[in-house]
Amino acid sequence: MPEVIVALDVEEGNEALKLVRELKGKVDYFKIGSRIFTAEGPALIEKINRLGCSVFLDLKFHDIPATVAGSVRAACSLGVRMMTLHTTGGVEMMKAAVREVEKKFKKFSAKRPLLVGVTVLTSISREDLEIISPARDEISDIVLRLATKAKEAGLDGIVSSALETERIRKEFGKDFVIVTPGIRPSGYNSTDDQKRVATPKSAAKAGSNFLVIGRPVYGASSPALAVDGILRELKE
Repeated sequence: MPEVIVALDVEEGNEALKLVRELKGKVDYFKIGSRIFTAEGPALIEKINRLGCSVFLDLKFHDIPATVAGSVRAACSLGVRMMTLHTTGGVEMMKAAVREVEKKFKKFSAKRPLLVGVTVLTSISREDLEIISPARDEISDIVLRLATKAKEAGLDGIVSSALETERIRKEFGKDFVIVTPGIRPSGYNSTDDQKRVATPKSAAKAGSNFLVIGRPVYGASSPALAVDGILRELKE
């Protein structure tokens, strides 16, 4: 069964910590993205770590190799368990990130954070890609090419929608990590700003390792009950 990551895409650190305390024990991973990180900074990561939970740092590093290497080095020092970078930054950029992690940790250390490459955001449709891929390639073909480069660079896995997961899993096997955002539980009637969504059950069946769920949890009247429902759906 895949692990659920709750996205802390809220306005304030106190609100984020309230969610963590409420959901601790039901889920282990919490996502810190650019919104809450810009507001609260590294201190929020330290507070979540002290609560005994794991941080998925989703800042999608995308810059020249030296800059990304420095960002990864700083993230490692904060004790995050997983972080993202854009695969479109190129193989050399991704390799620089991998080298930084391996400088700090033994390759198979349990404390080594996972590096996962963002492929095509779940908020993007095929029409949105016209600006960078006018040849009308299917999104799944683009994701597969980017995943191939991520694997070549030594990343642990990728971030992709559930619509591409089955193909990626067949191509790269069981040890390649697949993180899937855009998860909408059965009965949740809005896709919000997402365009390529899936239920927890369908993403699990396709082979995702981690499911990132935000608004259906933090926007619920009872986030704990919302998580219980998601976990029940996965077990069924």
